[in-house]
Amino acid sequence: MVISRKVQIRLNVFFVTVAILVILFFSMYELGYLDELFVVLAKDNYIFYWMMLVGFLAEVVAGSMGMGYGVICTTTLLFLNIPPHIVSASIHSAESFTTAAGSISHVKLKNVSKNLVKKLAIPAVAGAIIGALCLTYLGEYYSKITKTIIAFYTLYLGFQILSNAFKKKQSKSLKRKTNLTRLGLIGGFIDSFAGGGWGPLVTGTLIKNSFTPRFAVGSSTVAKFILTLTAAVTFFFTLGIQHWNIILGLLLGGIVTAPFSAMLTSKLPVKSMFVVIGLLVIIMSSITIYKSVF
Repeated sequence: MVISRKVQIRLNVFFVTVAILVILFFSMYELGYLDELFVVLAKDNYIFYWMMLVGFLAEVVAGSMGMGYGVICTTTLLFLNIPPHIVSASIHSAESFTTAAGSISHVKLKNVSKNLVKKLAIPAVAGAIIGALCLTYLGEYYSKITKTIIAFYTLYLGFQILSNAFKKKQSKSLKRKTNLTRLGLIGGFIDSFAGGGWGPLVTGTLIKNSFTPRFAVGSSTVAKFILTLTAAVTFFFTLGIQHWNIILGLLLGGIVTAPFSAMLTSKLPVKSMFVVIGLLVIIMSSITIYKSVF
């Protein structure tokens, strides 16, 4: 019953989005701009279409495992030699919409603790702004060093994802004391600076420290939406709109998948996905590090 309500909410968002896209498509066709649009979308070796595929696969993983969207997108874009500041700006711009849909679902399903969101989101906003400003400067002037640092971080996350496949089910224990201010600040900074990592760090820590899973995931998702929007706005004012074909590709790929991610959760072999995605992130991050160093 819970899953069907969640899917229904996402389906509503999906159909509204599709309707808008169809209207835009036919409007451009009637005005004679369709051919020009396809020429523009073919730029940069058809990266728009590749980003649609990446957004699609990343949302499948995120919908099934509750984390991984930013990690997969960041690893792929770094692998394609996209500058780090463009990577994070593009991902957060696209993710503003996908996290909004997820947040609405969790609010409707009453999976959100307002107190927990407030304690996570306020420091996360500060961390996101600091991270975006640091990346804007470092990414532009020290792109090789920044790319290597982020690649090492995604390599670490790859091993974390891989280790999840072999973790034994934890027995119930008393809730451990968690410094939510520090967790939100560090999570916001890392997510903004590295292009992802909030899920494995923040959501993973909350669940590990015995917070109720549905409140941990729901509250973390809403806080993630707030920091994502903050990072996207900060990047907009510092960098402007760059590589919109990457943003649009990631956005459309994620929107197509988002309504069905809840259904996929019960169908896909999650442990096998942890192994496959973990290995993929490790391999791609290692190649990026090798290319940056040598």
